[in-house]
Amino acid sequence: MLTPRPAEFEQVAAVHDTGYIREVEALSRLGMPLSPDTPLSGASYDAALLAAGGAIAAVDAGDAFALVRPPGHHASRDNGTGFCIFNNVAIAARHAQERHEKILIVDWDVHHGNGTQDIFYSDPSVLYFSTHLYPHYPGTGWLSETGAGEGAGFTVNVPLPVWTGDAGVLRVFDEILVPVAMQFKPDYVMVSAGFDGHVDDPLGSLGLTEDGYGDMALRVKQVAEDNCGGRIAFVLEGGYHFDALSRSVLAVLDSMAGKRCSGDNSPKPAGESGGRMADRIREIKKVQGRYWEFG
Repeated sequence: MLTPRPAEFEQVAAVHDTGYIREVEALSRLGMPLSPDTPLSGASYDAALLAAGGAIAAVDAGDAFALVRPPGHHASRDNGTGFCIFNNVAIAARHAQERHEKILIVDWDVHHGNGTQDIFYSDPSVLYFSTHLYPHYPGTGWLSETGAGEGAGFTVNVPLPVWTGDAGVLRVFDEILVPVAMQFKPDYVMVSAGFDGHVDDPLGSLGLTEDGYGDMALRVKQVAEDNCGGRIAFVLEGGYHFDALSRSVLAVLDSMAGKRCSGDNSPKPAGESGGRMADRIREIKKVQGRYWEFG
């Protein structure tokens, strides 16, 4: 168990505008909302600093899961929405880059991490890979969003149809994430680990199970072991059915600890989108084929 410290102002300012940070502090002290879907209380600013600090502590540990709230992947440089105040993963990624050059961020939350994408959209040192329900909040993350300027190709979006299921997402990991990650060769791997795609969660309808999340974690862990000595940090994002959340986190922790193997609970539910998933994977390979090679 790790005891995190609040992130320093300078660490947060490596990602967020200083004026925005001060605005969050002022609104928090007043108990005023940051945005229509992101209320604040008097303790929100301090909680957000501690959440970012938890993500940093996970990075420093080299193999850890930061069980933090509030989440962060909707927070951009100067805006916070979707329950997110500071972008915990982005702040921790910049911290990791003090020692490691290239960072892979895998975001499997049911919602697209528009804030994380925006922060690194032109940055070739960070590969952002996201699986998410589409169309869905916040409305971003279409497969044509691939990065800009020097960062072209370093954003890989996989918009998923409803009820994709474990088998569909794992196919995406095997056919798209792993080949791209192995070509990118990250020096550090981070996961925006949201669990609101679980079949029991009220905010998503991807049809995933805790076993699927455990197998997703195994694949990302293997990428880290193959490229950067197993350096990996998981950071909690969404997940609003507490029982499903606890089971899913436990499955990931078991994968991290080597207590489960891929296929432990096969066969995986195929979902209702097998044909659509095959078409979507072909579309993504066509778009991303300008930047990466696929077998």
